[in-house]
Amino acid sequence: MTTNDAVTDEEKAPAVEAEGAVATEAPPTEAVSEDGAPEEAVEVPAPEPASPYDLPGSWFVVHSYSGYENKVKANLETRVKSMHLEGAIHDVVIPMEDVVEFKGGRKVTVARKKFPGYILVRMYLDDDTWYAVRNTPGVTGFVGSGTKPTPLSRREVERILGVKKAEEKKEEPKFKPEWEVGETVRVVEGPFADFNGVIEDINMDQSKVRVLVDIFGRETPVELNFDQIIKF
Repeated sequence: MTTNDAVTDEEKAPAVEAEGAVATEAPPTEAVSEDGAPEEAVEVPAPEPASPYDLPGSWFVVHSYSGYENKVKANLETRVKSMHLEGAIHDVVIPMEDVVEFKGGRKVTVARKKFPGYILVRMYLDDDTWYAVRNTPGVTGFVGSGTKPTPLSRREVERILGVKKAEEKKEEPKFKPEWEVGETVRVVEGPFADFNGVIEDINMDQSKVRVLVDIFGRETPVELNFDQIIKF
């Protein structure tokens, strides 16, 4: 062995260490509060989409017996839990709207169903979810072409359920009269109180009606406010 070939153990050691070395990653630094205790990570929930169409799943329309919508909604929500389908069937909605009515001469705001006999369901459609919804007591079927349920479009969903807007003002309740043109009503206020008449015209914008009141045997048109008449 020549002098050049001779390698001492000390010279070999660094080479062996280099070959056997494994790169290690330094552990992440844990956030520490002022008192020295580790801080817990706070999960910030994602903001809810402005449009209900952008929520998980698709919106389907389900037909039910009219007048039993609330019962069907409760039945379906119970089935979702019992069948462990919370991750597939997300929401059951009965579209409502506020309307103004006159009862006993007083203006009253009441909540009414927009589409009696129909319920909206937001879900992922497959055999299991179809079976769960279709076989809920009170459900008569899905709305769609043929036997396949058809999801609502974005435009339909937003028209029915609305879209959230920043600093959105609450929509004024719509007035829905309990009478119509050609119907007989009784006047309860004003100079023609206790007279009966037939509605000739309804002005929704001005909240007024034109009523033909029988005065001395002649039909005389009288303009009255909504709260001045009641259903005869």
